[in-house]
Amino acid sequence: MNPFDQTPDQFSSFPPLQFIPYPPPLNPNSNPNPNANSSPYNPTQIPIQDPNSTSPSHLLSFTVPKKRRRGRPQRKATSFHLPLIPNVTLNGNNGLFPSSSSTSNSVSAPLFRPNVENPNSSTQTVADTSDEIIVINKESTAEALIALSAGFPADSLTEEEIDAGVVPLIGGIEQVNYILIRNHIIAKWRENVSNWVTKEMFIDAIPKHCHTLLDSTYNYLVSHGYINFGVAPAIKEKIPAELIKSNVIVIGAGLAGLAAARQLMRFGFKVTVLEGRKRAGGRVYTKKMEGGNRLCAAADLGGSVLTGTLGNPLGIVARQLGYPLHKVRDKCPLYSLDGKPVDPDMDMKVETAFNRLLDKASRLRQLMGEVSVDVSLGAALETFRQVYGDAVNAEEMNLFNWHLANLEYANAGLLSKLSLAFWDQDDPYDMGGDHCFLPGGNGRLVHALAENVPILYEKTVHTIRYGSDGVQVIAGSQVFEGDMALCTVPLGVLKSGSIKFIPELPQRKLDGIKRLGFGLLNKVAMLFPHVFWGTDLDTFGHLSDDPSRRGEFFLFYSYATVAGGPLLIALVAGEAAHKFESMPPTDAVTRVLQILKGIFEPQGIIVPEPIQTVCTRWGGDPFSLGSYSNVAVGASGDDYDILAESVGDGRLFFAGEATTRRYPATMHGAFVSGLRESSNMAHYANARTLRKKIDRSPSKNAHSCASLLADLFREPDLEFGSFSVIFAQKNADPRSAAILRVTFSEPRKKSHEGSKPDQQHSNKLLFQQLQSHFNHQQQLHVYTLLSRQQALELREVRGGDEMRLNHLCEKLGVKLVGRKGLGSTADSVIASIKAERGNRKPAPTTLALKSGASKLNTGILKRKMKG
Repeated sequence: MNPFDQTPDQFSSFPPLQFIPYPPPLNPNSNPNPNANSSPYNPTQIPIQDPNSTSPSHLLSFTVPKKRRRGRPQRKATSFHLPLIPNVTLNGNNGLFPSSSSTSNSVSAPLFRPNVENPNSSTQTVADTSDEIIVINKESTAEALIALSAGFPADSLTEEEIDAGVVPLIGGIEQVNYILIRNHIIAKWRENVSNWVTKEMFIDAIPKHCHTLLDSTYNYLVSHGYINFGVAPAIKEKIPAELIKSNVIVIGAGLAGLAAARQLMRFGFKVTVLEGRKRAGGRVYTKKMEGGNRLCAAADLGGSVLTGTLGNPLGIVARQLGYPLHKVRDKCPLYSLDGKPVDPDMDMKVETAFNRLLDKASRLRQLMGEVSVDVSLGAALETFRQVYGDAVNAEEMNLFNWHLANLEYANAGLLSKLSLAFWDQDDPYDMGGDHCFLPGGNGRLVHALAENVPILYEKTVHTIRYGSDGVQVIAGSQVFEGDMALCTVPLGVLKSGSIKFIPELPQRKLDGIKRLGFGLLNKVAMLFPHVFWGTDLDTFGHLSDDPSRRGEFFLFYSYATVAGGPLLIALVAGEAAHKFESMPPTDAVTRVLQILKGIFEPQGIIVPEPIQTVCTRWGGDPFSLGSYSNVAVGASGDDYDILAESVGDGRLFFAGEATTRRYPATMHGAFVSGLRESSNMAHYANARTLRKKIDRSPSKNAHSCASLLADLFREPDLEFGSFSVIFAQKNADPRSAAILRVTFSEPRKKSHEGSKPDQQHSNKLLFQQLQSHFNHQQQLHVYTLLSRQQALELREVRGGDEMRLNHLCEKLGVKLVGRKGLGSTADSVIASIKAERGNRKPAPTTLALKSGASKLNTGILKRKMKG
């Protein structure tokens, strides 16, 4: 059964309430929990209301599994909480008030509730509909849940959306409408992921005054890979026959590299993928095991479980291919050393105690604050076990150690090396849904994604050069040149230093690579003549009495129902996974068979000799040097972001599971990171193309840039007095470039704002000369280049324009010049800003809402910094 086919049923029980997000907080990046993720999307930060409250707002929750339950299904699910806001209308002052009507619940066509300024008047004035929250249909709550599973917050924008400038103003009505349109488009595509969703499909459902917003929303979702991705025929047809854009080199043909390569090809780029192995897939490897009597089975020796399928993009790819998914069933019996089943009551008791210790550890890190960054999860658990642990017998201790092994499996790392503060920082972003196997193995996904992608195998990259002119990637004696490169090698390879970067990577990035952990998980795959362990379960576990060997064959996965043959896989985690690297394969198989015989022979079941066995050695594989990443002591989720940062002014990019703070250590995390970087690469390429067009026309250069500059300053990022500013980047880097314009549009009186009447300024004469020049020229614009921080400091100067001019020229030491005086450096900045803004809608002259406030006038809106 494909869980995606059940999506409408999963949401059918939700009340068809109109979904209107909460206004964002004053600081969208504020984080009340120092140990929580700093991303705006963090469901754990949404306040849980008192169930006895009479407030019209309610919370809708749905359960998701925690990462710490990657192995054994968790018994007690945790919940995401989605705020359900009652229907609202806008009063005459455009404040939010609960609506007494709920007619929108039964209306599927676009609906607008006009404001009535004077209901007693015979002539009613209808407000501009651009100030209204649109109603696309009655399923907005269900659509919000679908978008949530794709990684979008229920009531605000992601940092990525803010950086892309999807709305001209943060926190206004347009943001609310953008979220509704965004959710609707995502939900529409999810209905049939084999179709290419076009913008025209939504023209009739979206009011005309929101069509520009529709353009912005649709373009963002397509370009960033949230819709219209994958391998469906309708999507493959969109790859142009002739790739005419710049050359891109992708290093690594794992899921990240394949996702990026396909997306870049659809964007029109010429792509070359370099892969060190003889196969694609990287750490996702399905091996065909064969034996006599035509027995064969597909064994996933690397990534195997699709974790959380509600929004998992790999589940969507499987759906496009028509591959059903098999839910990993919850039943997971544990067996003692003597092979006897563990008593269910004892099992529950120990698991409850274990979860209680994890909860105590979570509370401890909150109390410790920043100090917890330097403490390991293992140390905290051991301390609590000694202090709070009840008297336990030997079997209960073995059970406890089994749960520790399961936790080390989930994180591919020793508990003694995992960060107490951030080991589970990605939990809030779990996509929700079942954990599943793909029948036939995940290699089927790899094969489909690699189809028609130009991959050169057995090309081991050892040097990457990057600079302002492009990149050189050296594999053996071959040199591959391109305009950009995407490095998707595992974190273990980056840590080893086997790839030389010229110039060396920034210290910030090197430090992040060093801080993050990269753990190990190994497997023993066994093909048997027949299934002797039963087909009613997918997992079972085995206890050890040696804490140092607690992860040795502690969990078994049964693939008999999905592999095509009687296949059983034993897992080796934690410290045992490292020792396993040097264990002879025959000894490993002998040990596994001893465990299996101890479990099944007392039941009268004969355990046959396996027909074929395979032991993995991921730690010794030179192309991986480990299994997947974790947050080690001293690291944090920020390090995933640091690893994702591009270098070389948009020439060298990075993708892979260790570059995504939301979905690390997962196959879908690697896939999503490839889509993310393909969008970033296209953005930089477009910006460079725009700059080249300007540079190629020197005779038109001044005029072109002047025209561009005039257009850009129609929507300044900052405006105060006679000064306005546009920023080169939408991030908050204080060193990023900005262009300041001083405009004189009318003769001005002396300004005594904040100053004494007889106070003289050294730049007063210059100021008066500029005013005099204005009287003859009617208008004058003068410019300068400065940093974002300097622009923000200038805004805070008190005393009016004269004092600001004094601060600018004397304190900051900059010169005001005409447009031509800015030079070629400014041309690049102008082109960059133009590319950054893209097709953004000009700032509206209509009024927007802020939380708990009435409409703001246009002057105040223009002073608000966007993004």
